[in-house]
Amino acid sequence: MRATGQATGGRPDAAAPAAIELRGISKAFGAVQANRNIDLRVPRGTIHGIIGENGAGKSTLMSILYGFYKPDAGEILVGGKPVTIPDSQAAIRAGIGMVFQHFKLVQNFTVLENIILGAEDGGLLRPSLSKARGVLKKLAAEYQLNVDPDATIDELSVGHQQRVEILKALYRQADILILDEPTGVLTPAEADHLFRILEGLRDEGKTIILITHKLREIMEITDNVSVMRRGEMVASVQTSQTSPEELAELMVGRKVLLNVEKAPARPQAPVLEVRDLTMVDDEGVERLRGISLNIRAGEILGIAGVSGNGQTQLLEILGGYPEKGARVTGEVRMNGRPLPLTGRGCDSGQRRREGVGHIPEDRQVEGLIMDFKAWENVAFGWQDAPEFQRGLLMDNDAIRRDAQAKMERFDVRPRDCHLAARNFSGGNQQKIVVAREIERNPDLLLIGQPTRGVDIGAIEFIHKQIVALRDAGKAILLVSVELDEILSLADRIAVMFDGRIMGERLPSETTTGELGLLMAGVTDTTNIPESAGIPPGQAHVEELPEGSA
Repeated sequence: MRATGQATGGRPDAAAPAAIELRGISKAFGAVQANRNIDLRVPRGTIHGIIGENGAGKSTLMSILYGFYKPDAGEILVGGKPVTIPDSQAAIRAGIGMVFQHFKLVQNFTVLENIILGAEDGGLLRPSLSKARGVLKKLAAEYQLNVDPDATIDELSVGHQQRVEILKALYRQADILILDEPTGVLTPAEADHLFRILEGLRDEGKTIILITHKLREIMEITDNVSVMRRGEMVASVQTSQTSPEELAELMVGRKVLLNVEKAPARPQAPVLEVRDLTMVDDEGVERLRGISLNIRAGEILGIAGVSGNGQTQLLEILGGYPEKGARVTGEVRMNGRPLPLTGRGCDSGQRRREGVGHIPEDRQVEGLIMDFKAWENVAFGWQDAPEFQRGLLMDNDAIRRDAQAKMERFDVRPRDCHLAARNFSGGNQQKIVVAREIERNPDLLLIGQPTRGVDIGAIEFIHKQIVALRDAGKAILLVSVELDEILSLADRIAVMFDGRIMGERLPSETTTGELGLLMAGVTDTTNIPESAGIPPGQAHVEELPEGSA
C-alpha cells in the first residue's frame, strides 16, 4: 500500500509546529564527526524516512533524540517547544519511543512483564500487570498488534517480538515512534504486516520516524524522506516527488546500479556434492530431510525459502559446526573428497583448509567477536596463516596491515582497524566479514543473508564481489530470504521448505509466484500464470510454523 502523505483525514499543516525539529545538531566521537550541523523537520502525523549509507550518522542522530547521546551542539524541539533530553526516561516523558534494530527484551520474561518493565506503578507488580493487560488488549485491537500477553519472549517469532517493542512504546504513551532498521530481521510477509501497523498508527495521529536503507520500503510507506551522507543532511523531499534512483545517488554521491550486471555462468567441474543429507536436532526434530544438491565451479546456487526451514542447519553443517547433539547422516563431497559431518575433522578450521569460506547468517554471533578489534576479526580463523607468523608468535603488525588494506578495499567506515567490532554499524560489520572470507579466495563460498542490514551502496559492492568470485571459477552457495537478491544473483535456484528441497528452477524460466508456492510447500506449480506472481521487490509468502507440512 502506497503512503498518501495524509494523516487523520488531511495533509499535515506546514505552518503547525512540527512533531520533531532538530536545529544544528552536531556530535563527534573523538576524531570521528558522526553528525555535522543537522537540521531536520518532521511534521506531525506523518511517516518520515531517514536513509543513508552505513556509518552516515542516522542511528547516532536518533540516539541523540532518544537521550542515549548528548549533542555537542544544537537544539531539539518537540511540538514546537525546546526540550533537553539527557536520557531515555526524558525522551519517554517527551512522548518519544524507540524500537531498536536489536530488541531490548528479557527473553525469559513474559510479554506482559516486558511491557511494564521500568514502568511499574509501585512496589506491587500485580496491579501493574492487571492494568497492563487491559491496556495491551486495547492497543492490540486498535493497531493490529495481536500477541499473547502470557507468552515468554523466547517463544515468539522475531516479528512478534518486534510487536512487543512497539507495544512497550505505546504503553508508555509515545506519540513519536522511532524505528531503527525495523525490517532487517523480518520476513517479507512480516515486513508487509509491519507497514500496515505503521499506517494505522499514522492515521491515528502518531508520528513515525523510519530509519532504513531499503529504497522499496521508503517508496512504499513514507510521506517524506531525508537523506544523510557522511554525517550531514544532504536532502529532504516528499517521497512522491522522488525516485529510487535519485535517492540512491543522493545516499552514495554517485550513480548506483540497482540491478546486478553479470554475464552468463560458465559452470565447470562439481565442487560441492551433497547426497541425502539429514539432520535431527537434540530434541528429536528433523531439520533436514534428505537434501541433495550440487554446485559446480563458476556458478551460484541460490537457496530460496522462508527463514526457519532448514537453511541455517544446512549452512552450519557444510561450514563444519553442526548443532551440538545433532544426528547428521548423508554424504558431502568437496572436490571429490568426502567431508566428515560430525566428530573428528568436522570443524570450521578444517573446512577452511579444505577451501571453504563462510559468511554466516548472524554476523554478530557467528561472524565476529564483538569485543575484539577489527584487525583481530579480520584474522579470525586465519590467525595461523604463514603470512601472520613471526617465529613462534603471531605477527600482529602484519595482521593490522592486512586488515587496514581490506578495510580500504571494502570501504569499511570508520577506517580504523583498532576499533572494536561492536563500534561499527551493522553494515560495516558485515563488510568486515565479507572482506575476510572473499579475499581468502575459497573454492566454495557459503553465504547466509549477505546483505542483511546493508545499505544500497554496500549491496552493490558486495554483489559485484560475489559475481567476480563466480567469474573466477569459484562455487557459491547463496542463502537469502530476499527473492530479488536470489533472482538477481543465482544461476540456479533451489527452494527449501520444511527441511526439503521442493524444486529447482532457472531464474529466467520461473516467476516469483511459482517460487512463492514452492516456498509454501506447494509442489504442483504447473500452469501458474504470471499474474499469480508478485512484482519484483514485493515478493513474499506468509511464514509458516517451522515443522509444518
